[in-house]
Amino acid sequence: MVGKESIGSRIFDLLNICLMLLLCVVMLYPFLHVIAVSLSSSEHILRGDITIFPKGFNLSGYSYIFKDPFLYSGYAHSIIYAAGSTLVMLTFTSLMAYPLTITDFVAKKFFAVFLVITMFFSGGLIPTYLLIRSLNLLDTYWVMIIPGCISAFNVLLFRSFYQSIPADLRESAVIDGANDVQILWRIFLPLSKPLLATFALFGIVGSWNSWFEALIYLNDETKYPLQLILRKYLFTLSFEAGSGTAAMQAMLSQMQMDPKNIQMAIVVIAMFPIMLIYPFLQKYFVKGVMIGAVKG
Repeated sequence: MVGKESIGSRIFDLLNICLMLLLCVVMLYPFLHVIAVSLSSSEHILRGDITIFPKGFNLSGYSYIFKDPFLYSGYAHSIIYAAGSTLVMLTFTSLMAYPLTITDFVAKKFFAVFLVITMFFSGGLIPTYLLIRSLNLLDTYWVMIIPGCISAFNVLLFRSFYQSIPADLRESAVIDGANDVQILWRIFLPLSKPLLATFALFGIVGSWNSWFEALIYLNDETKYPLQLILRKYLFTLSFEAGSGTAAMQAMLSQMQMDPKNIQMAIVVIAMFPIMLIYPFLQKYFVKGVMIGAVKG
């Protein structure tokens, strides 16, 4: 017979529920507010009376943005950069973490220490830029993919997960004649789906939100990712509207919209893909974030 919950336990559960609801409100409010502003009329935006529901339904901000040809190229480039950098990161991280888990690999301690050292010391922005330039990667697609292909932190977490896989599996595969490539491909990687999905999500989000690297490494505007297009709208519209540029004021007045209409609309468009893919990776996310919590 299961005993009844004590009063203290019920109070604790109630406080947990209230806290979780409060966190949900705090996290959802900015998203709902941005969406509401992007769909509201300029009159209500100027009044500042918009919360989480749009007032004076207005799609002029979206219609203005979708006329910009750089939006579509920015979307395409962001997808290419996010998918390419994530795929390269997972490939190189898996290949580097696997040898560090093999007991008969002589130099694994040296490389493990070397990885840890790189977490505390960095070459700096200017040396990194000079390196990128000497490799002829400036203003190319690869400059947004290759530099982030290896992270010491990711390698150590991959190694921690691989060490949790029973050594008997590898030994049995070796007895059956499998080499290391086959062991990694057929045993370790299939067992690492939560790990791969979690770091794929981290990689996609990190690459999708990245704009500084594109700002300093890319000169060709046709190769800009979506985040630089977003930055252009946020800064340019704020400056022109604030300085009272006649052309900008006339355009906004004719279309009956506020600069915030355009700014919030591009923010919604930029965050939509991440919100779309997250539900498909969420089932792996909880398992993945617990990696390394027990065994280091």
